[in-house]
Amino acid sequence: MSAGPAESERRSGPLLQHLARRMLLRSESALTPLGLRPRHLVALTVLRDSDGISQQGLAGTLQIDGTNVVGLLNDLEAAGLVERRRSPADRRRHVVSLTAAGTKRLGQAECALADAEADVLGALSPDERDQLYDLLRRASQGCAPSCAEAVPPPC
Repeated sequence: MSAGPAESERRSGPLLQHLARRMLLRSESALTPLGLRPRHLVALTVLRDSDGISQQGLAGTLQIDGTNVVGLLNDLEAAGLVERRRSPADRRRHVVSLTAAGTKRLGQAECALADAEADVLGALSPDERDQLYDLLRRASQGCAPSCAEAVPPPC
């Protein structure tokens, strides 16, 4: 007789949800002193990686409504982290880019989040954290069919 959980109890979903909640709470605590929220961090990261993108392009990348992008950018622009300029190619469009202050704040946020992740995953060795990352990345790149999809329909 095994002392571990039964096979039917070995589901990753609840554990992933628990870790995700812990990570979210810890991340929010780490970002608050920097005047950022998780949505700000994602936008700053996209802007750094795209080196200037239209507001519409940012909305598409973030998969959020254009009006919500305007509010998000208003927050970031008021903090001096991004700037919007008219596109020289199309004056109707705005191109958004990070400012030097935005680049610096993003770096601070990434360091704060690394500390938060180390706190949440503190029970794992560095090698185990690397393995977890690799497994999560692989799992997120493709998904198996659901039970309903895997079972053929009745005749």
